[in-house]
Amino acid sequence: MRHSAFAAPGRFWRGNLHTHSTRSDGVLAPEEVCRRYRAEGYDFMALTDHFVGVYGYPIVDTLPFRAEGFTTILGAELHSGAMANGELWHILAVGLPADFAASDSPDFRPKPGQESGAEIAARAVAAGAFVAVAHPQWSGLTLADARSIEAAHAVEIYNHGCAMGCDRPDGAAIADLLLTEGRRLTLIATDDAHFSEPDHFGGWVMVKSTENSPEALLEALKRGDFYSSQGPELRDVRIEGDKVVVECSAAVSVVALGHGTAAKGVHGHSMTRAEVPLARLNNSPWVRVAVIDAAGRRAWSNPIWL
Repeated sequence: MRHSAFAAPGRFWRGNLHTHSTRSDGVLAPEEVCRRYRAEGYDFMALTDHFVGVYGYPIVDTLPFRAEGFTTILGAELHSGAMANGELWHILAVGLPADFAASDSPDFRPKPGQESGAEIAARAVAAGAFVAVAHPQWSGLTLADARSIEAAHAVEIYNHGCAMGCDRPDGAAIADLLLTEGRRLTLIATDDAHFSEPDHFGGWVMVKSTENSPEALLEALKRGDFYSSQGPELRDVRIEGDKVVVECSAAVSVVALGHGTAAKGVHGHSMTRAEVPLARLNNSPWVRVAVIDAAGRRAWSNPIWL
């Protein structure tokens, strides 16, 4: 059983799904943000400025910044309703229509009567977007909070801006709890770049698609035909009998993870292929893989459901 990202036709395209500009609280103009990602070898990006009234509810038109070999997807970081800690929701939406209706979110404080996080996420999905729960650790999400966003396709497993800015980059704990409850979610790594600190070019998705177009990339994201990385490459992830076979760029650890405490790692030097036995995964209904290189950088597969 091969993960669909490695069995699907096409090639992998590198992209960042979470980025800010001067249209909200970023430092650089949209054109310069796009130029830098293109210059760094990215195939695509989404500019996702904060969708609140103080910034004019921006869904930034990045179509003029597309070029041969580089495309953009319209998006925004949505804010509406309060989490359990009383703070405003942050929900990533990539692939929004330019006329997506504004929420009643004048600023970053929850407002009585505004739509909930679950409601604005569902509205974004209905409008065609790929939706992810942003930076769970930074947000202080509870499991109940995360459960409430039933429309989400994904969880940010890694947010580079949160790693650099406050050492709270992680989404694995929340993601694994939701997976254990049967939610068929995928995992994305992002920058959340504002360019006010070294918060850029540190986490990305590799999306398998026949073409580098917004439409094809969005469909592949929704299918889960991608993996996420800080540097390592995943070349194949498949189940063969009682083991997970992983082919990758040079790694020191390859770990298979499942529900509860289920996990097993294989360790070595410059490994480009590893076989991880499934016996320690306690008959988990899903398995995902993490690959770690000698610099401590990680790549994450999406779950394979058995």
